[in-house]
Amino acid sequence: MTESKKLLEGVKVVELATFIAAATTGRFLADLGADVVKIEQKNGDPLRYTAPSEGRPLDMHENTTWELENGNKRCLSIDTRTEEGKEILFKLLDEADILITNWRTKALVKSGLDYETLKVKYPKLVYGICTGYGEYGPDKDLPGFDFTSFFARGGYLETLRQKSDVPMNVVPGVGDHNVGMNLAAGILAALYHAKMTGKGEKVETSLFETAIFNMGMMVQAAQYTDYGEKYPIDIRNSPNPFLACWKSKEGRYVQTCMPDYNTYFERFMTALGLTEFLGEEKDKYFPVQHLIENGLGPKLYDAIMERFETKTIAEWNEILVEADIPFALAKNWEELLEDDQAWANDCFRKMEYPSGERILVNQPVRYHEMGKTPYEKGPLIGEHTVEVLKELGYDDAKIKELIDSKIAYEWDK
Repeated sequence: MTESKKLLEGVKVVELATFIAAATTGRFLADLGADVVKIEQKNGDPLRYTAPSEGRPLDMHENTTWELENGNKRCLSIDTRTEEGKEILFKLLDEADILITNWRTKALVKSGLDYETLKVKYPKLVYGICTGYGEYGPDKDLPGFDFTSFFARGGYLETLRQKSDVPMNVVPGVGDHNVGMNLAAGILAALYHAKMTGKGEKVETSLFETAIFNMGMMVQAAQYTDYGEKYPIDIRNSPNPFLACWKSKEGRYVQTCMPDYNTYFERFMTALGLTEFLGEEKDKYFPVQHLIENGLGPKLYDAIMERFETKTIAEWNEILVEADIPFALAKNWEELLEDDQAWANDCFRKMEYPSGERILVNQPVRYHEMGKTPYEKGPLIGEHTVEVLKELGYDDAKIKELIDSKIAYEWDK
């Protein structure tokens, strides 16, 4: 198949952001062929230095997190606090279709980079912004990360723990990637509108708003205080004992998912060999209303858990596949790197580094006609500074002056 033109080829994007969420949006657009120029200060985005907390070496030349969020972009390193630095930034915006930022509102206003100011000068510009808590309300200016704005404030930590236990451990990027993809979707809709009408748009989302949307089913259900169990719950007392993890003979966990308990009751009980719950006893456990009314959920849960501990994962895999029961082994990250299903669906690709070959994660969207998206390593700090400045019309003498005066920075290590 001949590779066709990239879907966003010719689109120019300026990314004025740090960390993960906004960078995810930029990476998504860059994969589609947009020219994404990331603006960094001389010391670079703090995300470049997070390796120790992720359990990997701190190495600017082998930074898998940086690759994931910033592959296929170019980097211009300038001091935007200076007048000449701002002039360079605005020259970029003169030609840009999209601006992506996660700066806080006060900083944007102070720098003349807020939407209300820019839309006057750039009426066709699509302005994408993501924040921790949204642009309005008493907490709009608080710093926000996915640990706090998404997982904690957004309802994950308090509701998804076992009732008697501390909240689950969380890892960076999970909420950020959600937000980044939401922002990308909004930006692409606005870009279409701008191309059709000549009118730009502001697109906004946040970690907090995204978490509430993700939790929408349960947040809405929480209004019905006379029904169901209030979270956090003990999974043993869940109104549907088929939505749980089960411990296998070798101590691994299998998650089953049967939202409609009634549909799966006989099939699941038969597959497990728990025939004592069928026949004359069935009326106590089926339908689910009877189970709840009789207070027999914990008894059924205990019976299932006891049965799961009699067989290995391999044995349960064969039994549950044959019975067409929705299930999955709770895998660790090391296992995901070797998952045949992930490789078959192009979730990964390999990248060569001085230390050897590493596996990197691809964006989760595929394109048939465009073909496989490229994966250039994330840029070093100021790697494309000279290149971009020349494109903006600066000559060699002026570029040297900007670098010597520390207004611009070029990677030289």
